[in-house]
Amino acid sequence: MTVRLLPCGRRAVLVEVADVLGFQAALAQSPPAGVVELVPAARTLLVRFDPAATTAERLGTLLRQVSPVDSVASGAGEVVIPVVYDGEDLAEVAAETGLSVPSLISRHTAGAYVSAFCGFAPGFAYLTGTDPALHVSRRSSPRTRIPAGSVAIAGEYSAVYPSASPGGWRLLGRTDVPVWDVERDPPNLLPPGTRVRFTAVRP
Repeated sequence: MTVRLLPCGRRAVLVEVADVLGFQAALAQSPPAGVVELVPAARTLLVRFDPAATTAERLGTLLRQVSPVDSVASGAGEVVIPVVYDGEDLAEVAAETGLSVPSLISRHTAGAYVSAFCGFAPGFAYLTGTDPALHVSRRSSPRTRIPAGSVAIAGEYSAVYPSASPGGWRLLGRTDVPVWDVERDPPNLLPPGTRVRFTAVRP
């Protein structure tokens, strides 16, 4: 496994690694002394540390010895998200991919998704596992407002919009499941490592 370490200020190291979630899970199981936060992204893991407890050099030596583990927490189960597939871009995506609308829905609900990282907005989880046949680009012109609960795809990812916001992803449908709720503990329903399954329901 190739691991590349990059300095990131005085209190963090940026790790470039193929299996980000597996690397993060290994660190979460046995955190090196001084590590205070792990922040995953698509291809990197930001490791924040307390400079009073360790140094970037000492931490780097330990990070190079880490072996990824299963990134899905045992016993965590699976979040099932019911979706009404009536999104504004559903027919357009079907035409672009050469699929019928029923086939597109079938392929999207057949995926085994995992929350890889969160970004863009609180609770916006980038879900890996989208069928390669459904890998489509973002819209050339983003919408100014996408309703909360919109289920969308872009590139290799699927996502559920946690709140109303601008966005350029292709809209396939909608769900009533709140993926971000400040009254819930924790507020994020889909933290990195969470397994997700979409299921089609009628309006």
